[in-house]
This record gives sequence, C-alpha cells and structure tokens, in this order.
Amino acid sequence: MRAVVFDAPGGPDVLHEASLEVPSPVLSEVLVRVVAAGVNPIDAKTRGGSGVFSALSLPATPGFDFSGVVVRAPYETHPFPPGTPVFGMAAFPRTGGTYAEYAVVPSLSLARRPASLSHVEAAGVPLAALTAWGLVVETAHAHEGQRMLIHAGAGGVGHFAVQLAAYFGAHVTTTGSARNAAWLRDLGASVVIDRESTRFEDVVGEVDVVIDLVGEASDRTGSRSLSVLRRGGLYVIVPSGSWPGYADAAAAAGLRATHYKVIPDGDALATVARLLESGSIRVFVDRVFDLADAAAAHAELERGHTRGKLVLRVSDD
Repeated sequence: MRAVVFDAPGGPDVLHEASLEVPSPVLSEVLVRVVAAGVNPIDAKTRGGSGVFSALSLPATPGFDFSGVVVRAPYETHPFPPGTPVFGMAAFPRTGGTYAEYAVVPSLSLARRPASLSHVEAAGVPLAALTAWGLVVETAHAHEGQRMLIHAGAGGVGHFAVQLAAYFGAHVTTTGSARNAAWLRDLGASVVIDRESTRFEDVVGEVDVVIDLVGEASDRTGSRSLSVLRRGGLYVIVPSGSWPGYADAAAAAGLRATHYKVIPDGDALATVARLLESGSIRVFVDRVFDLADAAAAHAELERGHTRGKLVLRVSDD
C-alpha cells in the first residue's frame, strides 16, 4: 500500500512516500481502507520529535484520524461489517497511522460516517471534535448561562469547541483574528476578541471556564487567562507542555485547573455524528492535499493560519 512515513524527526520535508505491507487486524480491530485523513497539530509535533514521538518505532506513518470503508471485521455479525463507511481514530502510535491507504482501527474508536458528509469532510472531524467534546461537555459541563472563554476558536479543535459550547447554552467568548470574526460569530460565539489588537483580559470580564488551546508559550496566554476567571473557576489547558506550572499557578489563585488529552471514544463520536447530521454543528475544511503532498500540508499547518481543518485525500471514494 501507499503510505507516508518519516525515518527521523525533523521538518515537514522528512515526510515521504513509501510502499508498505497492508496491516493485519487482530482480535477486535477492524481493517479500513482510508479515503481521507485529518491533519492535526499532534502529527506535526510528533514528526518534529515531540508529541508522541517517544512511543514510535521508525520509520513511522503518522496520522490519528480518518474516514474510509471497512474492509475486514472481526466476525460476521460485527456492528461494522465490510463495506460500511466509517470514521474514527487509529491507535497510533501503537499501530501505524492513517497517512496510508489502509489502517487497523480499534472497534471502539469507530462510528458510522454521517451520510451528509463526504469522506474528506468526515476525516476532519474525529480527533478535533472528540477533543472539543471532552473539553466542553465532559470537563467543563457546558450549560445555559455559563460564561466560557475559548482561545483560538478558529482552529480545528476551536471551531468545534465554540459550536458545542453554544449548542449547550454557554455564553461563548473566543479569541481569534479579525478575518475570522464574522465566521466565529456565525458558529455561535457571542463575543470575538481580535487577539492582534486587543488584550482579552481588558475586555472579557469575569468567566466561569477558560479553554486554552494556545498555552503559555504564546504571549503568556495561560497566565493571563487566570486573571479573568472567577474564584473557583476552571482553567483547562490542552498544550500543557507549554506551561508545566499551570496547576500550581491556578491553585495559588483559588482556581481549579486540568489538562486534557483526547479519548478516541466511538460512542461519543456517534453522538457528534448525529449533531453533524442534524446541522447542529458543522466541520469546516480549509484545504485538501493529496497524500503525496503531506509535507506541504504540514508546512501549511505550521504557519498557524488554518481556519478549521486540513485534510489529506488518500484514495478514491
């Protein structure tokens, strides 16, 4: 099968095509033919030598999420028989990633692809939407009247987080660029703060929850966020490596704090699928690259101006 691999950590140019054996599923795993694969910041971090690099055996095929078609199921009456259009997350880095024509996937990490979405659109959903679900629904418990600040609302995780928080009734404030302001309001944000011209702490007021998708490495976003939380409020950071001392800083300010890592839960993904089918939330794919152009996709991702998601087209539908 065609796949994209890297033999050593480095910049986007270390990614190259290779011919690999089709993987074989074991026990409850499903073999899927990958039609499209999502491109995520964790992919670029791992390729660069951080992220989940320490768990890899090189050469490695990156990629966590996908949309495709089941080729082989564990048994005849399995919920996802051969021919079923599915989307979900592979067990990368324990197994090969999704920048390949075939991948083995745990059954519990799958859901049926929403019929209203193409494979390219669906491939942009799993990791980003499940991260947003875990942040907004399972951790912050978004509800009517809650005041939530979401940093980087226009990104892959961010654009789902804004929509889910608004769907569950929270008053959403988000930071982003001026070019994305109208789009973010259309997604459900009540207030959009231009991060390039306005210090969010000067205008946001007091909030109950901060979801920080930026971290301390960029303009001290994390520590500045603590100043806008009410006493006892919740600070949730995703890039926790950028601020090892976040928990102590929050505790000293009388705040709760946690980091978050995505859980590849097929049941939660099926709920997300129903929200997508109903039009309650939507995915935005900014650009689509062919599998052979994975290096260009990573270079684009690392420029930091992506609206929504980047996706690789791996094979024909």
